Amino acid sequence: MSDRLKALFNDYGQSPWLDNLKRSYITSGELMAIRNSGIRGLTSNPTIFQKAIQGSEDYSEQFTALVNQKLSPIDCYWQLVLRDINSALEIFEPLYESSSGLDGFVSVEVDPSLAHEQSKTLLAARELDEQIKRPNVMIKIPATVEGVPVIKTMISEGRNVNVTLIFSLERYQEVIDAYIEGLEILATTNPKSVASVSSVASFFISRVDTEIDRQLEQVGSDQANDLLGTAAINQAKLAYQMFKKSFTGPRWSKLAQLGANVQRPLWASTSTKNPKYRDTIYVDALIGEHTVNTLPDTTVEAFSDHGSLSSTIETNLDMANSQWADLKTVGVNVSEVAEKLEREGVASFQKSFDDLLVALSAKTAELLK
Repeated sequence: MSDRLKALFNDYGQSPWLDNLKRSYITSGELMAIRNSGIRGLTSNPTIFQKAIQGSEDYSEQFTALVNQKLSPIDCYWQLVLRDINSALEIFEPLYESSSGLDGFVSVEVDPSLAHEQSKTLLAARELDEQIKRPNVMIKIPATVEGVPVIKTMISEGRNVNVTLIFSLERYQEVIDAYIEGLEILATTNPKSVASVSSVASFFISRVDTEIDRQLEQVGSDQANDLLGTAAINQAKLAYQMFKKSFTGPRWSKLAQLGANVQRPLWASTSTKNPKYRDTIYVDALIGEHTVNTLPDTTVEAFSDHGSLSSTIETNLDMANSQWADLKTVGVNVSEVAEKLEREGVASFQKSFDDLLVALSAKTAELLK
């Protein structure tokens, strides 16, 4: 494997994280090797765990023991997940320490069925954080209307948050505001703990192109065709400008004096869905300081083999702005796209969660026969 992953951070200030976790990574020592290759953190979600748990026998021994303890399928799920998460946290803890808390994080998501229930999401997020109780854990909370106030509260309590499922610039600004407001509350109650709080804001990338390209192809005009494959990268570039603006100036300076960390933009869903596009396009085009890119295994391999290294997140900003504006001209409503993608994202994670629980319930019934 090349040193491209290490160069992303050392030369360009971007932290590559792995977007996957499974038991065999831990038991085989592969996750430690992945970390040593330049991967600086890890994210998980219900779909990842569904594939891991249903896709192998690696969990059978633990699951059987849990069933024999009379645990319910949902409690079994969390025990399986938390063993993997805690093991990954241990593997990444040395990096967390050596980077002074910049990286080495492992993210675990709250129950996706609670995405539109503010109070239940908050209770679940707190409980997860308390159960794990490690400084390098990040609790993933969706950036739904109901999730944004939870983010603010969690930050105000000194907890690390990975804000997931961001699809619009407007919602991203709300997420930034929630983070800063949370830190300001924390600064009044426990100023010494401000410096220990970390957060990332996960902007989903390839799904934006998939949906907007579909609409552009339906329009079919020359102007629409010229915009194919531009939306996701352009939106991320505009988001990065919002990030830079929000984390400068007098208001942020007060928090920075207490050691506050910026909430880094995280580029998620960066595998290439369209075979017409380069398999590393959503890494190559989004490289910049104070950012994170979460890569699935195939993208890690592709970028390590032939990815392009240069600072790209602030190139061609005038074009990004004009092309983004042109989407409206050809009839694409980006607000409606964001709402659709958020609904689909929440539903997808909930389906994975529900399907896995059904499978675990069936397996439980077999074991108890």
